[in-house]
Amino acid sequence: MSGTAAQGPRLRPTLDGIPTYKPGKPAGADAYKLSSNENPYPPLPGVLEAAVTAAGSFNRYPDMAVTGLTEELSRRFGVPVEHIATGCGSVGVAQSLILAAAGPGDEVIFAWRSFEAYPIITQVAGATPVPVPLTDGEAHDLDAMLAAITERTRLIFVCNPNNPTGAVIHRAELERFLDAVPAEVLVVVDEAYIEFIRDAEVPNGLDLYRDRPNVCVLRTFSKAYGLAGLRVGFAVAHEPVATALRKTAVPFGVSQLAQDAAVASLRAEDALLERVESLVAERARVLAGLREQGWTVVDSQANFVWLRLGERTVDFAAACAAAGVVVRPFPGEGVRVSIGETAGNDIFLAAAEAFRKEF
Repeated sequence: MSGTAAQGPRLRPTLDGIPTYKPGKPAGADAYKLSSNENPYPPLPGVLEAAVTAAGSFNRYPDMAVTGLTEELSRRFGVPVEHIATGCGSVGVAQSLILAAAGPGDEVIFAWRSFEAYPIITQVAGATPVPVPLTDGEAHDLDAMLAAITERTRLIFVCNPNNPTGAVIHRAELERFLDAVPAEVLVVVDEAYIEFIRDAEVPNGLDLYRDRPNVCVLRTFSKAYGLAGLRVGFAVAHEPVATALRKTAVPFGVSQLAQDAAVASLRAEDALLERVESLVAERARVLAGLREQGWTVVDSQANFVWLRLGERTVDFAAACAAAGVVVRPFPGEGVRVSIGETAGNDIFLAAAEAFRKEF
């Protein structure tokens, strides 16, 4: 065997510099998982039944065109069927967007810190990530993002609310930003947490995309709808972008089980809204509790809260784990804590109070 053959296949050297996506740690039998922004409630009424029925035919390929779900989304959001593209969670759709818009030598802009997958899927496509630091208020610095645009910029991610900080962008500033971005640059408004927004000044991305051909809206069924384990997300964009998304998507990427469960979830909206309201109320309680303890916490419009802890981040996460809740640390920066069951939230607040007293 030659020396070259002994080394194994030659892979892309750029992969060596790409970090691996780090999911929230699973919880043990005696701990609450507040690390992955999951919905703590079981499937919505009718969803489990739809999924079980679909499972009876999983020896067959799913509908590659995702016809039923696409038509349901079209009716629900008042957009043309041709403007909808689906994928394996919103992150799968986001990766298809980059594959459609950017490659080697091109640039992708996003706020940082924001969704952890943005730089990873950018580098996987061979494009160059351009992170732009958040403001002191943990929000997107839109002026700095505009200043970062070059002739090589192909795509900009705007996460609203921002993950992991929960901060939002209001309508006037977002519209000003969109109007200033060159028409040939695709802007992806990532609204994975839109159902939890209660700030009336935050726009619905679908209102912004309609007369802006370079704006794409990204949504998911993983958070409010509680289908994180089934992996289904979708984008709404003008036809050229949506068509490109379908070309770059993995064939049969959304299982029939996921398609049918998503349709059933859309049809159970009353129950969905009740659950979301409960989580929003819990969010308000957790934020108030943290502030009463003396923490400085930005307002969150998502289903999580953010504590900037710097060098004490890992210690704080360890203290929470010891108390019985698993949170999501970003070492050297801060901790994101999902809003979960009331009992888990109570344990987190108690752990935060105990840690605060050690400062």
